[in-house]
Amino acid sequence: MKSNMRISRINDEIRKELSEIFRAELKDPRIGAMTSVVRVDTTQDLKYCKVYVSVLGGDEEKKSVMQGLKNANGFIRHLIAERINLRFTPELIFKLDESAEYAIRMDQLMNQISGGRKENDADESGE
Repeated sequence: MKSNMRISRINDEIRKELSEIFRAELKDPRIGAMTSVVRVDTTQDLKYCKVYVSVLGGDEEKKSVMQGLKNANGFIRHLIAERINLRFTPELIFKLDESAEYAIRMDQLMNQISGGRKENDADESGE
C-alpha cells in the first residue's frame, strides 16, 4: 500500500516535470505547444516509465512529435534525473494517448444518435 502511494507521488512528480520540460526546455520544432503529458505509469522497480502523450493535430503531426520525443529521450531523461531525486531514473517510453480524440468521437456519435431519436419522436407524434 505504501509502495503504491510512493509510485503515485513519483508519477505525479514526473508528469509535472515532463510538462515543464515540454513547455520550456525542448527546442525541437516537432514538439509543439499542442503536446501534453496525459498520464505517467512507472513500474514498481522504477526501471521503466510509460509516458502517455496527447497531440492535437493530424496523423503526420503525431508521428513527427513521437519521433521528436524519441530523439530527445536521453536529454529529457537527463533533465528528469537532475530535477527528481531518485536513485535510478526510469527509462522513458513515450506512448501516444488518443483517449481525448476517442472521447470526442464518442460524444459526436452519441449526439448523432440522440439527434436521430429526436427526429423519430417528432415524426411519430405527427409534428
